[in-house]
Amino acid sequence: MRTYEANPRYAAVGGTVDQGWPTAVASLPAGPVVLALDGPAGVDWAAAIDGIRSAASARGRAIEPLDLRTCFASWERILARTASAELPDDPDFATLADGTLADLFDELPDPRPADDGPLVVYGPGAALVRHDVLWYVDLPKRHAEAAINAGTGRNLAQPEEAGPGTTKRLFYIDWPLLDRHREAIAGRIDRWIDVQDPRRPASLSGDTLRRTLAALARRPFRTRPTFNTTSWGGDWAQRELGFNPEAPNTALGYELIAPESGLLLGDGPERQVEIPFQLLVESHPAEILGQETRRRFGTSFPIRFDYLDTVNGGSLSVHCHPQSDYMSRVFGWPYTQHETYYMMIGARDQKVFLGLRGDVDVERFHRQARDAHHHGIPMDIEEHVQVFPATPHQLFCIPAGTPHGSGKGNVVLEVSATPYLYSLRFYDWLRRDSANRQRPVHVEHAFRNLNTNRVGDAVARDLVQAPRVLGKGDGWTEEILGALPEMFFEVRRLTVDPGARLATSTQGRFHVLNVVDGEGVVVTTGSGDHRLSYAETLVIPAAVGDYTLHSLGTPPVRLVKALVP
Repeated sequence: MRTYEANPRYAAVGGTVDQGWPTAVASLPAGPVVLALDGPAGVDWAAAIDGIRSAASARGRAIEPLDLRTCFASWERILARTASAELPDDPDFATLADGTLADLFDELPDPRPADDGPLVVYGPGAALVRHDVLWYVDLPKRHAEAAINAGTGRNLAQPEEAGPGTTKRLFYIDWPLLDRHREAIAGRIDRWIDVQDPRRPASLSGDTLRRTLAALARRPFRTRPTFNTTSWGGDWAQRELGFNPEAPNTALGYELIAPESGLLLGDGPERQVEIPFQLLVESHPAEILGQETRRRFGTSFPIRFDYLDTVNGGSLSVHCHPQSDYMSRVFGWPYTQHETYYMMIGARDQKVFLGLRGDVDVERFHRQARDAHHHGIPMDIEEHVQVFPATPHQLFCIPAGTPHGSGKGNVVLEVSATPYLYSLRFYDWLRRDSANRQRPVHVEHAFRNLNTNRVGDAVARDLVQAPRVLGKGDGWTEEILGALPEMFFEVRRLTVDPGARLATSTQGRFHVLNVVDGEGVVVTTGSGDHRLSYAETLVIPAAVGDYTLHSLGTPPVRLVKALVP
């Protein structure tokens, strides 16, 4: 029976998940102490301070709060310090911020606690101030994005009078600065506190957090999946996986996207904390990535898995992704957004848009794209871009600069490089968003990055590859589905017959697996067993070494496997 687990959870090691502010406050040392309460901008800081104050009062202690947000530089100075020379007036993109959180302050305080109670310095960057105890209060990134989309959230260091926050600044300025800061202080955190419910937070001691991360780095694990709604979204994940039944659709399924994915630690939904997946990678890069991949990518987990669900929805935009030099010089990512589409659900009478036609007139394509964007004139994208049948279980390679998009009625498993915010749209069907605004397209960015060599017969030859058998055994086969010289990762498929076992090894490189057909498998390693069901994604850290796949159910099981060879 197929059972998709929406909340994969792993036990804390050498400690427990604590609940409520009283337990956290009870761990503070007696006497004068400076508590640094650090975390992202979207935290409800007033609720956190109220909770700490109430818990301290119940123990006969009075806290003195110091709001570090009052020490930020002026908003004008912050905008100047984080300005993008390459993209000064771009409405949708900014170059990734390359500084540190300290750059947002002109001067930091040097507080001293009172003799009879804790001084609590709170806000983003609190760890930069001299302190005795460091707590990190966290709110998963999806909450900050939701608040800004709702018009209730503000950006990092943004004063209320500066107006509403923007996702542009959140994605490209706030998150890089906050992530870099968290990585710098992770080894010194005394308590990790999940404040998704600020009145009843869940927390782990710093030692328990680090022991748990060390254990996870040597065993298979899943990240917590999320599905987002868009104007083109379908309903496959609602019907088949039980996700977000009340939402308008389940367009984007984030199975494994390192900058946003979380890991659930604890014993159950009432006693769990969610930590960023990237915290695990930052803490144990060699064990997760392998030494060679770590040398190449540092602490960036370089592969992502996500779903594009257009079943009973609409076609995606036709877009491309930045070529490598442009991605680095303009957008600030050290590697670019190569992608592949694996057709989980499709049919020969449904479409995948990919590559330029052999008879394309690029100047005419450019002119029509501008007219659609500026004047609302519809265009026939198939005059310029090729169409392929969305054959189930076919892989399409999509190197940077290649125009592409999924048609309606499909479920695509994207197996791609980690960058995910750089879809440069040529055409989006004149589609409007939930506020009845025409969705943004990026015609000039797109045409600056268009690879005009991906044209005609070369598209089918190079990008729609036939599977090649890599290895066979008793009841199993491994095939290469897609590999290109310019793409740093490789996509393979494993087929395991009923009751068969496939013994394999990471050989010092991480693997990512997803069950694309069949009931699932049991993955057995030296640390035990992990079940993987249909549509679920599993990371096998490089440190795991040998592991075995045992198929479940009666039909053969097919898995997509990605790695950096």
